[in-house]
Amino acid sequence: MSKPPDSGRRSERSRRAILDAALALVGEVGYNKLTIEAIAARAGVGKQTIYRWWPSKAAVLLDASLALAGEAGADSGWSGFPDTGDLAADLKAVLRATADEFADPRHDAPARALTAAGATDPELGARFTDQLLEPQLALYEARLRSAQRAGQLAADADVRLVVEMLLGPLTYRWLLRTAPLTHAYTDALVDSVLSGVAKVTVR
Repeated sequence: MSKPPDSGRRSERSRRAILDAALALVGEVGYNKLTIEAIAARAGVGKQTIYRWWPSKAAVLLDASLALAGEAGADSGWSGFPDTGDLAADLKAVLRATADEFADPRHDAPARALTAAGATDPELGARFTDQLLEPQLALYEARLRSAQRAGQLAADADVRLVVEMLLGPLTYRWLLRTAPLTHAYTDALVDSVLSGVAKVTVR
């Protein structure tokens, strides 16, 4: 007797197809032209299937981005923020990787779409912050606290502020496309920020 179809496996295949379709389409047509109908057609499912799991295209895209971030970490062997004992080198390695990710259309298009959608949708913005942004910022903060304990960073430095000083200019340049995101730029950014907080804070 043959086994009955595994509905859980079928559902996961459909979910994966929907997430992949959302990522592909937002890169092809942009967020404004992205529709649930188009995602459903690309994924080979009915739009009712999508609405059973997600309330909007933005919610689909957020889950797709979370899945993509997880896969990127697995593919790169990422197991946490590097802590080699050299704070500058560790930050430069991560910011270089971030710049490379922003340059990858698979990451760039959904990230821009979610940034724009989150600015006008408070609930989505909160989910974006809680599930995608804050976990990444926490890794930076943990590495900076390790540097504080090692005496490489001023003991009274505000680690969240230091993180924002590192990522704010990077995000600004990426979001507004004011200039290319190069490794030379990210290295200079790390050097500039650490020069002000490496040993003593400015009063």
